[in-house]
Amino acid sequence: MMMDFAGKSLDLSASHVMGIVNVTPDSFSDGGRFFSPDKALEQARKLIADGATIIDIGGESTRPGSDPVDVEEEICRVVPAIEAIHAEFDVVISIDTMKADVMRAAVKAGASLINDVNALQGDGALQAAAELDVPVCLMHMQGTPQTMQQQPHYVDVVNEVNNFLSERVAACEAAGISRSRIILDPGFGFGKNARHNLRLMKHLSVITESDLPVLVGVSRKSIIGAMLNVSVEERLAGSLALASIAIWQGAKIIRSHDVRETVQAIRLCEHVMQVNDFD
Repeated sequence: MMMDFAGKSLDLSASHVMGIVNVTPDSFSDGGRFFSPDKALEQARKLIADGATIIDIGGESTRPGSDPVDVEEEICRVVPAIEAIHAEFDVVISIDTMKADVMRAAVKAGASLINDVNALQGDGALQAAAELDVPVCLMHMQGTPQTMQQQPHYVDVVNEVNNFLSERVAACEAAGISRSRIILDPGFGFGKNARHNLRLMKHLSVITESDLPVLVGVSRKSIIGAMLNVSVEERLAGSLALASIAIWQGAKIIRSHDVRETVQAIRLCEHVMQVNDFD
């Protein structure tokens, strides 16, 4: 399953790790650490050396209760970081944004994947993605980052998430975005309580049974803190456990803050999955 990212191909029949670089002052885990272009580039170097094949740049925090950022400010945050990374590395750069103008500025600067937590539902986002002709990642979120954790409710979280993603794929195809350029993300932690997240992980194969690659982002998420009673800084083991479960169920991209450890965990998981039972 090869996917073309503006001339760079990734084989998504194999597993990949997307390294996170947040150029924000307020992201839940690393806000402020990589706010300058130099710091962002330094972190990207580390993540690539550790095995990341995709670098995800975000200029607006989507943690629960976060404040929105205006378009101009978001562009000012992400474009210098993208340009710096693109100038030094032949790596897939993802832009984590909901805004059409940010998508355009980011792709012009060197991004080759649009990672939208709002699944291209924002004003002009679907049209912009179709015009830019780069792959897109569609994520499920109930509500907005400001409201999503205010008593999220589902009758059947697995089927509702799956149906939403199917509807957004259909909308993309109708807008002219090829199915071969679409990645799905069930949106762990976005408008879901701990039980919703656990159920979604247990039945992730319902979503990965699609012919489209699935991205999972569980790195340092609150579900780990809730289940294990650990702080954000103590969530590596839980992050690796959930990443391994996701790979076992067919996920192809793991979004992570801790790339080196995640690469090791999923490679070992793959070895177990691929071993011949009759050697």
